[in-house]
Amino acid sequence: MVLLLVLGFVLVLFAIGLVSMAFAGSESRDGVNRSLAYLEAMNAAPAELRDDVERPFEERVLKPLQQRLLMLGRRISGADSANRIQRKLDYAGNPRDWSPDRVVSVKVLGAIVGLFIGCALALLTGAGAPILVLMTVGGLILGFFGPDFYLYQTAYNRREQLARELPDAIDLLTISVESGLGFDAACQQVARNTEGPLSEEFTRMLAEMQIGQARSDALRGMADRTTVPDLKGFVGAMVQADAFGIPIGQVLRVQSGEMRVKRRQRAEEKAQQVPVKITIPLIFCILPCLFVAVMGPAAIQIMDNIGGT
Repeated sequence: MVLLLVLGFVLVLFAIGLVSMAFAGSESRDGVNRSLAYLEAMNAAPAELRDDVERPFEERVLKPLQQRLLMLGRRISGADSANRIQRKLDYAGNPRDWSPDRVVSVKVLGAIVGLFIGCALALLTGAGAPILVLMTVGGLILGFFGPDFYLYQTAYNRREQLARELPDAIDLLTISVESGLGFDAACQQVARNTEGPLSEEFTRMLAEMQIGQARSDALRGMADRTTVPDLKGFVGAMVQADAFGIPIGQVLRVQSGEMRVKRRQRAEEKAQQVPVKITIPLIFCILPCLFVAVMGPAAIQIMDNIGGT
Protein backbone atom coordinates (compact mmCIF):
# COMPACT_ATOMS: atom_id res chain seq x y z
CA MET A 1 0.00 0.00 0.00
CA VAL A 2 2.83 2.36 0.91
CA LEU A 3 4.63 1.53 -2.33
CA LEU A 4 1.52 2.38 -4.31
CA LEU A 5 1.22 5.73 -2.55
CA VAL A 6 4.88 6.58 -3.20
CA LEU A 7 4.57 5.54 -6.84
CA GLY A 8 1.42 7.65 -7.25
CA PHE A 9 3.13 10.64 -5.68
CA VAL A 10 6.11 10.30 -8.01
CA LEU A 11 3.82 10.02 -11.03
CA VAL A 12 1.95 13.17 -9.97
CA LEU A 13 5.20 15.10 -9.61
CA PHE A 14 6.33 13.80 -13.01
CA ALA A 15 3.06 14.92 -14.60
CA ILE A 16 3.33 18.37 -13.01
CA GLY A 17 6.87 18.68 -14.34
CA LEU A 18 5.78 17.74 -17.86
CA VAL A 19 2.95 20.27 -17.78
CA SER A 20 5.23 23.07 -16.50
CA MET A 21 7.81 22.26 -19.15
CA ALA A 22 5.15 22.38 -21.82
CA PHE A 23 3.92 25.78 -20.61
CA ALA A 24 7.46 27.07 -20.35
CA GLY A 25 8.21 25.92 -23.85
CA SER A 26 5.07 27.57 -25.15
CA GLU A 27 5.86 30.79 -23.27
CA SER A 28 9.42 30.81 -24.60
CA ARG A 29 8.11 30.21 -28.12
CA ASP A 30 5.62 33.03 -27.62
CA GLY A 31 8.42 35.28 -26.36
CA VAL A 32 10.59 34.44 -29.34
CA ASN A 33 7.67 35.03 -31.69
CA ARG A 34 6.97 38.39 -30.07
CA SER A 35 10.63 39.37 -30.36
CA LEU A 36 10.71 38.37 -34.01
CA ALA A 37 7.50 40.28 -34.65
CA TYR A 38 8.94 43.35 -32.91
CA LEU A 39 12.10 43.17 -35.01
CA GLU A 40 10.09 42.82 -38.19
CA ALA A 41 7.91 45.76 -37.20
CA MET A 42 10.98 47.87 -36.43
CA ASN A 43 12.54 47.00 -39.75
CA ALA A 44 9.34 47.92 -41.53
CA ALA A 45 8.86 51.15 -39.50
CA PRO A 46 9.91 54.54 -40.88
CA ALA A 47 13.48 55.71 -40.28
CA GLU A 48 12.33 58.59 -38.06
CA LEU A 49 10.54 56.19 -35.69
CA ARG A 50 13.54 53.86 -35.54
CA ASP A 51 15.88 56.75 -34.78
CA ASP A 52 13.58 57.97 -32.02
CA VAL A 53 13.46 54.54 -30.34
CA GLU A 54 17.17 53.87 -30.73
CA ARG A 55 18.20 57.16 -29.13
CA PRO A 56 19.53 56.90 -25.55
CA PHE A 57 17.30 57.61 -22.58
CA GLU A 58 19.10 60.87 -21.82
CA GLU A 59 18.31 62.35 -25.23
CA ARG A 60 14.73 61.09 -25.31
CA VAL A 61 13.65 62.01 -21.77
CA LEU A 62 16.20 63.92 -19.69
CA LYS A 63 17.15 66.66 -22.15
CA PRO A 64 13.55 67.57 -23.10
CA LEU A 65 12.66 67.61 -19.41
CA GLN A 66 15.61 69.88 -18.67
CA GLN A 67 14.59 72.25 -21.46
CA ARG A 68 11.05 72.53 -20.09
CA LEU A 69 12.34 73.15 -16.57
CA LEU A 70 14.77 75.74 -17.96
CA MET A 71 12.01 77.64 -19.75
CA LEU A 72 9.88 77.67 -16.60
CA GLY A 73 12.84 78.73 -14.47
CA ARG A 74 13.71 81.62 -16.78
CA ARG A 75 10.16 82.92 -16.54
CA ILE A 76 10.35 82.82 -12.75
CA SER A 77 13.91 84.08 -12.26
CA GLY A 78 13.92 86.89 -14.80
CA ALA A 79 15.92 87.78 -17.88
CA ASP A 80 19.16 88.65 -16.06
CA SER A 81 19.26 85.45 -14.01
CA ALA A 82 21.95 83.92 -16.26
CA ASN A 83 24.42 86.72 -15.51
CA ARG A 84 23.76 86.61 -11.78
CA ILE A 85 24.11 82.84 -11.64
CA GLN A 86 27.29 82.93 -13.73
CA ARG A 87 28.81 85.38 -11.25
CA LYS A 88 27.88 83.06 -8.39
CA LEU A 89 29.46 80.16 -10.27
CA ASP A 90 32.64 82.19 -10.77
CA TYR A 91 32.79 82.96 -7.05
CA ALA A 92 32.24 79.26 -6.29
CA GLY A 93 35.07 78.22 -8.64
CA ASN A 94 32.84 77.02 -11.50
CA PRO A 95 32.02 73.50 -10.22
CA ARG A 96 32.29 70.82 -12.85
CA ASP A 97 29.22 70.25 -15.06
CA TRP A 98 27.51 73.33 -13.58
CA SER A 99 26.20 76.04 -15.88
CA PRO A 100 23.58 78.79 -15.48
CA ASP A 101 21.04 76.75 -17.44
CA ARG A 102 21.60 73.68 -15.31
CA VAL A 103 21.32 75.70 -12.10
CA VAL A 104 17.98 77.15 -13.23
CA SER A 105 16.71 73.67 -14.14
CA VAL A 106 17.84 72.23 -10.81
CA LYS A 107 16.12 75.07 -8.94
CA VAL A 108 12.78 74.33 -10.61
CA LEU A 109 13.20 70.60 -10.09
CA GLY A 110 14.16 71.17 -6.45
CA ALA A 111 11.07 73.31 -5.94
CA ILE A 112 8.83 70.56 -7.29
CA VAL A 113 10.54 67.85 -5.22
CA GLY A 114 10.51 70.04 -2.09
CA LEU A 115 6.80 70.73 -2.59
CA PHE A 116 5.94 67.02 -2.68
CA ILE A 117 8.28 66.17 0.20
CA GLY A 118 6.84 68.91 2.42
CA CYS A 119 3.29 67.86 1.60
CA ALA A 120 4.09 64.18 2.20
CA LEU A 121 5.72 64.89 5.57
CA ALA A 122 2.76 66.99 6.65
CA LEU A 123 0.31 64.24 5.66
CA LEU A 124 2.35 61.52 7.35
CA THR A 125 2.54 63.44 10.62
CA GLY A 126 -1.19 64.18 10.52
CA ALA A 127 -0.74 67.94 10.69
CA GLY A 128 -3.62 70.34 10.32
CA ALA A 129 -4.37 72.54 7.34
CA PRO A 130 -2.22 75.53 8.43
CA ILE A 131 0.80 73.30 9.13
CA LEU A 132 0.20 71.47 5.84
CA VAL A 133 0.27 74.72 3.89
CA LEU A 134 3.31 75.96 5.84
CA MET A 135 5.35 72.79 5.28
CA THR A 136 4.38 72.63 1.61
CA VAL A 137 5.36 76.24 0.96
CA GLY A 138 8.51 75.80 3.05
CA GLY A 139 9.55 72.75 1.05
CA LEU A 140 8.94 74.60 -2.20
CA ILE A 141 11.01 77.61 -1.10
CA LEU A 142 13.79 75.45 0.32
CA GLY A 143 13.97 73.35 -2.84
CA PHE A 144 14.01 76.40 -5.10
CA PHE A 145 16.73 78.27 -3.20
CA GLY A 146 18.74 75.14 -2.30
CA PRO A 147 21.20 75.53 -5.22
CA ASP A 148 21.72 79.19 -4.26
CA PHE A 149 22.56 78.16 -0.69
CA TYR A 150 25.00 75.55 -2.01
CA LEU A 151 26.74 78.07 -4.29
CA TYR A 152 26.92 80.65 -1.49
CA GLN A 153 28.50 78.18 0.93
CA THR A 154 30.94 76.94 -1.72
CA ALA A 155 31.91 80.52 -2.57
CA TYR A 156 32.37 81.35 1.12
CA ASN A 157 34.64 78.34 1.71
CA ARG A 158 36.63 79.18 -1.41
CA ARG A 159 37.05 82.80 -0.33
CA GLU A 160 38.32 81.77 3.10
CA GLN A 161 40.78 79.31 1.54
CA LEU A 162 42.02 81.97 -0.90
CA ALA A 163 42.55 84.43 1.96
CA ARG A 164 44.58 81.82 3.89
CA GLU A 165 46.75 80.77 0.95
CA LEU A 166 47.40 84.20 -0.57
CA PRO A 167 50.22 85.40 1.79
CA ASP A 168 52.29 82.26 1.23
CA ALA A 169 51.71 82.48 -2.52
CA ILE A 170 52.84 86.13 -2.56
CA ASP A 171 55.97 85.16 -0.60
CA LEU A 172 56.74 82.44 -3.14
CA LEU A 173 56.09 84.87 -5.99
CA THR A 174 58.43 87.45 -4.41
CA ILE A 175 61.22 84.91 -3.89
CA SER A 176 60.87 83.66 -7.47
CA VAL A 177 61.03 87.16 -8.97
CA GLU A 178 63.98 88.22 -6.79
CA SER A 179 65.86 85.07 -7.77
CA GLY A 180 65.78 86.16 -11.42
CA LEU A 181 62.55 84.74 -12.88
CA GLY A 182 60.11 86.82 -14.85
CA PHE A 183 56.63 87.51 -13.55
CA ASP A 184 55.01 84.91 -15.82
CA ALA A 185 57.55 82.24 -14.84
CA ALA A 186 57.07 83.13 -11.17
CA CYS A 187 53.30 82.71 -11.58
CA GLN A 188 53.95 79.28 -13.09
CA GLN A 189 55.97 78.37 -9.99
CA VAL A 190 53.07 79.44 -7.78
CA ALA A 191 50.58 77.44 -9.85
CA ARG A 192 52.85 74.39 -9.80
CA ASN A 193 53.85 74.40 -6.13
CA THR A 194 50.50 75.32 -4.53
CA GLU A 195 47.14 73.59 -4.36
CA GLY A 196 43.55 74.65 -4.10
CA PRO A 197 41.61 77.52 -5.67
CA LEU A 198 44.59 79.91 -5.75
CA SER A 199 46.57 77.49 -7.91
CA GLU A 200 43.56 77.13 -10.19
CA GLU A 201 43.25 80.91 -10.55
CA PHE A 202 46.93 81.36 -11.42
CA THR A 203 46.70 78.47 -13.90
CA ARG A 204 43.69 80.03 -15.58
CA MET A 205 45.39 83.44 -15.68
CA LEU A 206 48.44 81.95 -17.40
CA ALA A 207 46.23 80.09 -19.87
CA GLU A 208 44.43 83.32 -20.76
CA MET A 209 47.76 85.04 -21.28
CA GLN A 210 48.96 82.22 -23.54
CA ILE A 211 45.96 82.57 -25.84
CA GLY A 212 46.75 86.26 -26.41
CA GLN A 213 45.05 88.16 -23.60
CA ALA A 214 46.95 91.05 -22.06
CA ARG A 215 48.51 90.54 -18.65
CA SER A 216 46.51 93.34 -17.06
CA ASP A 217 43.23 91.94 -18.42
CA ALA A 218 44.10 88.44 -17.19
CA LEU A 219 44.91 89.83 -13.74
CA ARG A 220 41.68 91.82 -13.62
CA GLY A 221 39.74 88.71 -14.66
CA MET A 222 41.29 86.78 -11.75
CA ALA A 223 40.26 89.57 -9.36
CA ASP A 224 36.72 89.68 -10.74
CA ARG A 225 36.25 85.95 -10.11
CA THR A 226 36.89 86.34 -6.39
CA THR A 227 35.64 88.48 -3.50
CA VAL A 228 38.89 88.56 -1.50
CA PRO A 229 39.91 92.19 -0.82
CA ASP A 230 43.60 91.29 -0.45
CA LEU A 231 43.68 89.61 -3.84
CA LYS A 232 41.95 92.59 -5.46
CA GLY A 233 44.51 94.92 -3.87
CA PHE A 234 47.37 92.75 -5.09
CA VAL A 235 45.97 92.69 -8.62
CA GLY A 236 45.51 96.47 -8.59
CA ALA A 237 49.12 96.98 -7.51
CA MET A 238 50.39 94.62 -10.22
CA VAL A 239 48.35 96.32 -12.92
CA GLN A 240 49.62 99.76 -11.88
CA ALA A 241 53.21 98.53 -11.73
CA ASP A 242 52.86 97.05 -15.21
CA ALA A 243 51.32 100.27 -16.55
CA PHE A 244 53.88 102.70 -15.05
CA GLY A 245 56.96 100.53 -15.44
CA ILE A 246 57.64 100.09 -11.72
CA PRO A 247 59.96 97.16 -10.86
CA ILE A 248 57.85 94.10 -10.08
CA GLY A 249 60.21 92.86 -7.38
CA GLN A 250 59.86 96.03 -5.33
CA VAL A 251 56.07 95.98 -5.56
CA LEU A 252 55.97 92.30 -4.60
CA ARG A 253 58.19 92.94 -1.59
CA VAL A 254 55.80 95.63 -0.34
CA GLN A 255 52.75 93.44 -1.03
CA SER A 256 54.34 90.50 0.79
CA GLY A 257 54.97 92.61 3.89
CA GLU A 258 51.41 93.94 3.88
CA MET A 259 49.99 90.42 3.48
CA ARG A 260 51.92 89.17 6.50
CA VAL A 261 50.73 92.10 8.61
CA LYS A 262 47.11 91.54 7.56
CA ARG A 263 47.37 87.81 8.31
CA ARG A 264 48.67 88.59 11.80
CA GLN A 265 45.85 91.07 12.33
CA ARG A 266 43.24 88.51 11.23
CA ALA A 267 44.69 85.97 13.64
CA GLU A 268 44.53 88.49 16.50
CA GLU A 269 40.95 89.35 15.54
CA LYS A 270 39.95 85.68 15.64
CA ALA A 271 41.62 85.31 19.03
CA GLN A 272 39.69 88.30 20.39
CA GLN A 273 36.41 86.75 19.23
CA VAL A 274 36.92 83.54 21.21
CA PRO A 275 35.69 84.85 24.62
CA VAL A 276 32.53 86.24 23.05
CA LYS A 277 31.77 83.05 21.13
CA ILE A 278 32.38 80.80 24.11
CA THR A 279 29.91 82.68 26.32
CA ILE A 280 26.76 80.98 25.02
CA PRO A 281 28.04 77.37 25.35
CA LEU A 282 29.47 78.29 28.75
CA ILE A 283 26.12 79.57 30.04
CA PHE A 284 23.84 76.89 28.57
CA CYS A 285 26.08 73.79 28.58
CA ILE A 286 28.96 74.02 31.05
CA LEU A 287 27.51 76.02 33.97
CA PRO A 288 24.38 73.81 34.38
CA CYS A 289 26.55 70.70 34.63
CA LEU A 290 28.82 72.46 37.09
CA PHE A 291 25.86 73.50 39.24
CA VAL A 292 24.54 69.94 39.25
CA ALA A 293 27.93 68.54 40.28
CA VAL A 294 28.50 71.14 43.02
CA MET A 295 25.01 71.78 44.35
CA GLY A 296 23.52 68.33 43.75
CA PRO A 297 24.90 66.59 46.87
CA ALA A 298 23.93 69.55 49.05
CA ALA A 299 20.41 69.57 47.62
CA ILE A 300 20.05 65.81 48.23
CA GLN A 301 21.26 66.18 51.84
CA ILE A 302 18.85 69.07 52.48
CA MET A 303 15.96 67.00 51.11
CA ASP A 304 16.91 64.06 53.33
CA ASN A 305 17.04 66.29 56.41
CA ILE A 306 13.68 67.84 55.64
CA GLY A 307 12.14 64.42 55.03
CA GLY A 308 13.63 63.06 58.31
CA THR A 309 12.09 65.82 60.38
